[in-house]
Amino acid sequence: MNNKKRIVIIGATSAIAEHCARLWLHSGAADLTLVGRDAQRIERVATDLKVRSPESTIRMVQAEFADPAAIQAAVDGIHEAGSVDIVLIAHGSLPDQTGCQDDLLACREALEINGLSPVLYAEAFAQTMEKNRHGTIALIGSVAGDRGRKSNYVYGAAKGLVTRYAQGLQHRFAGTGVKVVLIKPGPTDTPMTSQLKDKGAKLAPVDDVAKQIVAGVEAGRPVIYAPGKWWLIMMIIRHLPSIIFNKLNI
Repeated sequence: MNNKKRIVIIGATSAIAEHCARLWLHSGAADLTLVGRDAQRIERVATDLKVRSPESTIRMVQAEFADPAAIQAAVDGIHEAGSVDIVLIAHGSLPDQTGCQDDLLACREALEINGLSPVLYAEAFAQTMEKNRHGTIALIGSVAGDRGRKSNYVYGAAKGLVTRYAQGLQHRFAGTGVKVVLIKPGPTDTPMTSQLKDKGAKLAPVDDVAKQIVAGVEAGRPVIYAPGKWWLIMMIIRHLPSIIFNKLNI
């Protein structure tokens, strides 16, 4: 009988997801399913995790992220191996705002991968978790979804969708054995934000963010701010003078 905690990570090749996986396996052997679009990248992550935790079960699933039928089939296949305790939906990309403004196809793709796709995966897992009356659905949103800004409003709109969806899902499962966790990372030092780092942006270490995510998901907290509200407040205070000067053209 397999008594290992069953964890599924959608978008398992992202930096945040990979660090979360390492932390989960560090805390004990688990049955971990890695889902991604690129088979070679999934294999690389899986190989590293197997070395770190030989006693864990590591499964790999190559899946589409845009097609609803493919998403449903992938989730159904995952559930064939048993019930899921935790699913972390972590995939996404940081699009070029100007590119989205100039190319409607790029705009649609950014909205799909950052908003619609995570919602569809969550809804597919919710179907079975509701029947089992057990499980945690954790979605990575973003503080960018809290308000529209001209520098990233397409990305922010997609993450705003994730926020509203997660709130509704939390209401749906209130008082049941299913928990829904909304994760709202601030700017984090990952390959996805490399262009921000090149511009001098202050980014939180990905390992610190992953630690707060894993702890919050395990606790079933409704909302997780990572690396935390105080870090974000300190960054705003630190950059406030330059923001004011830029606005005033000083």
